[in-house]
Amino acid sequence: MEELNYHDPVMLQECIDGLDIQPNGIYVDVTFGGGGHSKAILNALGPEGKLYAFDQDEDAAENIIDDSRFKLLPHNFRFLKRFLRLEGVRKVDGLLADLGVSSHQFDTAHRGFSFRFDAPLDMRMNQQGAKTAEDIVMKYAARDLQAIFGQYGEVRNAKTLAQLIVKTRESGVALGTIGEFVAAIDPCIKGKRNRYLSQVFQALRMEVNEEIDVLKEMLWQTTEVIKEGGRLVVMSYHSLEDRLAKGLIKKGTFEKEPEKDDFGNFYLPFKAVNKKIIIPNNEEIDRNPRARSAKLRIAVRTDKKPLLFN
Repeated sequence: MEELNYHDPVMLQECIDGLDIQPNGIYVDVTFGGGGHSKAILNALGPEGKLYAFDQDEDAAENIIDDSRFKLLPHNFRFLKRFLRLEGVRKVDGLLADLGVSSHQFDTAHRGFSFRFDAPLDMRMNQQGAKTAEDIVMKYAARDLQAIFGQYGEVRNAKTLAQLIVKTRESGVALGTIGEFVAAIDPCIKGKRNRYLSQVFQALRMEVNEEIDVLKEMLWQTTEVIKEGGRLVVMSYHSLEDRLAKGLIKKGTFEKEPEKDDFGNFYLPFKAVNKKIIIPNNEEIDRNPRARSAKLRIAVRTDKKPLLFN
């Protein structure tokens, strides 16, 4: 099947180097998308190696790789451990997560991810999901809208925006399409228009797909799934995502204080490989502007046993 113009992998070589691929190891790409990272992993694997990939977006199946060492699991990566165990896999040698939205999702008008098109206000990564962005703007209370715009989008006038949305829908104005929604919030737009709209749409997308909760669940499962000495490679595009990855790697927790075991020892399931955050070089950003906010963290699994999910 013809491959879609899906996604230009960011920091591809850095990710592959970070995995420190063992030729006959078992690896997981939890964000398959266009398969760019998966193909590079397979190129580094030997004949006995194995790669499992996750992607809940049914469009990703168009890019499936014809290789006996590869299997695509069409599920949300929050179910990482469950579906690996169904494949008979309890431990892996490395896991890669390239978070965020693929270029294909942004560029496919009817998916509703981009304000560049007029389409249904959707934004579901799983096209069978129950909740859309329209549901959020039409049903959420003002305080809840303010919270997601402020936290996920860092929108400075989040309260004013939330109140305007509620006032607009209560007046009977439809907000079911991107065009209708953007027109409705136009009086609230501050500063650079595209930046403001990007922040608003990002917040809606993250809420629709429960991205922060899902990421927490997946990251915590890596403490059980990745074997001692195995690698965790996480590339994020949002400060909240990076904060979660950093917390797990540096403190073994998503909270402020590190976890301790019954003997008072700190629980640190991972040890950072890169002391400083890895970011794309200027050449890559010029070639692929969507790479500009990418941050890469690499860690190796220690011998510490998981505590309860926090």
